[in-house]
Amino acid sequence: MGIDTNMMNYLEASMRAESTRQRVIANNIANMNTPGFRRSDIDFQDALSKAIGSGEKVEKHEMEPDLFQPMATALKSNGNDVHLESEVGEMVKNSLRHKTFMMLLKKKYSQYKLAMGK
Repeated sequence: MGIDTNMMNYLEASMRAESTRQRVIANNIANMNTPGFRRSDIDFQDALSKAIGSGEKVEKHEMEPDLFQPMATALKSNGNDVHLESEVGEMVKNSLRHKTFMMLLKKKYSQYKLAMGK
């Protein structure tokens, strides 16, 4: 059951991270015309990789995304680096990842239900 529990924790933490990323992207879009605003993103890959690589039981609250500003995007004339096309593209990718994690988690719960004979 330990491996299944870890898998569930990974999936739940990943869904939370994608929800956080969606809010960050929405904030970027909301500020796309704010002079001097720099876009933000989150890094969850490192936390997830460390958790999976440890081979030990990991609680979902131990895998938290890190908020950062990439500072690699070209600035517009007003000092803002948010580009709507890029943000919408990231939002679509993020939504697909979130949906995939949700479907995998649903499958896991279905397997438990089937194993319990319900």
